[in-house]
Amino acid sequence: MALAQIVEETVTGLGYDLVEIERSAGGLLRITIDWPWAPPSAAAQQRVQELFVTVEDCEKVTRQLLFALEVDAVEYKRLEVSSPGIDRPLRGLADFERFAGSVVDVTLKAALGAAAQGLVNANRKKFRGALERLPADVVGVVRWQIVWSDAPPPKPGRKVSSKRPAAPMQALGFGLDEVREVRLAPIVSFKGRGGKPADDGTGH
Repeated sequence: MALAQIVEETVTGLGYDLVEIERSAGGLLRITIDWPWAPPSAAAQQRVQELFVTVEDCEKVTRQLLFALEVDAVEYKRLEVSSPGIDRPLRGLADFERFAGSVVDVTLKAALGAAAQGLVNANRKKFRGALERLPADVVGVVRWQIVWSDAPPPKPGRKVSSKRPAAPMQALGFGLDEVREVRLAPIVSFKGRGGKPADDGTGH
């Protein structure tokens, strides 16, 4: 059985979501887990309280993975199970729905090329902006966009004049099949993962 399948079946069997599998130098196998997420009900009109992975959760998954990996003779030297960091990857529609409104780093599979239309560098693949959901197209496919400004953020402690004209905003639309990687931007926020992101100069 393949490593990804062993890990996913073990993690989900214990009631968690598999976020990421990484193999690092020196034989380290790093597994990132989280609690499953479901959108809040329309009746509630508010986000449900999020659960956070604890040390005990990581220990429970570690014990089960050690057994499962030994049974299938998977080679590794050290196993590490942890909760997502502030640069958590977004993998699949549920993650995009969960973190809509957050600032993300998007890496495209291919540069924009002619689609750039002179607005940004045609060779550019990496973007940072606020993630927004677009209406589904005529066949029901959901697309996404990020919105950003290339204006430099104000320096800490410097007051921005209310008379200063707002920097122009740009938007990039994409489908999940067009991106190589999407991660939460590593911006420190004291409002938690469910809150609005800290201001990074995108205007969101």
